[in-house]
Amino acid sequence: MDKQKADTRGRRRHLGGDRVTLQDVAREAGVAPITVSRALKHPERVSSKLRERIDRAVSLLGYVPNLIAGGLASAETRMIPVVVPSLSILTFIEVIHGIQQTLEQSGYQVLLGSTDFDIDREAALVETVLGYSPPGIIMTGLRHHERTVNRLKRLGRPVVEIMELGASAIDMNVGVDNHAVGACMARHLLAQGYERIAFLGAGMHRDYRAMQRFEGHRRVLEGAGAECDLLFRRDEPSSYDMGRRLLLEALKARPDLQALHFANDNLAAGALLEANRQGIQVPKDIAIGGYLGLSLGEHLSPRLTTVSVPLFKMGVEAAKLLLAKLDGQPLPTAQVDIGYELMVREST
Repeated sequence: MDKQKADTRGRRRHLGGDRVTLQDVAREAGVAPITVSRALKHPERVSSKLRERIDRAVSLLGYVPNLIAGGLASAETRMIPVVVPSLSILTFIEVIHGIQQTLEQSGYQVLLGSTDFDIDREAALVETVLGYSPPGIIMTGLRHHERTVNRLKRLGRPVVEIMELGASAIDMNVGVDNHAVGACMARHLLAQGYERIAFLGAGMHRDYRAMQRFEGHRRVLEGAGAECDLLFRRDEPSSYDMGRRLLLEALKARPDLQALHFANDNLAAGALLEANRQGIQVPKDIAIGGYLGLSLGEHLSPRLTTVSVPLFKMGVEAAKLLLAKLDGQPLPTAQVDIGYELMVREST
């Protein structure tokens, strides 16, 4: 087919004519249809020169793969569902980025779903996405509705749970020990000489991982003989404004507080900015620590002390485990502890 004919076919399809098929692309590229299929599904399995030729044909003809038909024919799609509690929290955005970048390199796409920290909503969402017969699925956390756990165990396909570690993983697990993270910041604040230390969080009735960090914090203070149950929490979602409000609430209730351990960097940043507005000197009047290691913390004044977790790497490792299992590769481990690092800066 010469370029003029191809352009004519492309224009006709743009105006609503017949659909470009895989066979059309194969004919334009001068290869067999099965070669085109292989290049589109597994680009890493064909030579770069051949892939470029097929990509040119796809672009020239305006070919769009029929994913539904392909899924029905092969009993699966190339879409990997990734289920997270929220799409507006930076924590999950960085993890998703790592997952997406890694999966796309192997010809897969991410299908995102958000549960708003609701396990019933998560259960309904999982039932829906599994109806498309995905090759595998990535879930957030280790706590799910019983029917979700049973459904995923019967799936017979790779399941990766992220954000925390535990023995109850359905299949594979990549995350961090949240109790250890909470304990890490508490030990640091104690080592700095602070004795009256409060933990502050938002939405903790749904975000049980924040509660795990509080438990790690509380145990360290209890072991040191310090007041250990100072907890200020609000049911509303985490935000800079919520951090501001929690700071004022805590200092009004306990003016003798020496340090504040926030459940995340967003809250800690809001508190630090409000302290500056109020003329409260950090850390002289009150020390402030956070969790996550967001780049924002380095640009505050004073810079924020935090426990940093490699979120992007967590996403990459989760995707790697899933891909390895899909390819039938032996796994050295089914659980990856992503680790954390205490970043000591001027706020403590």
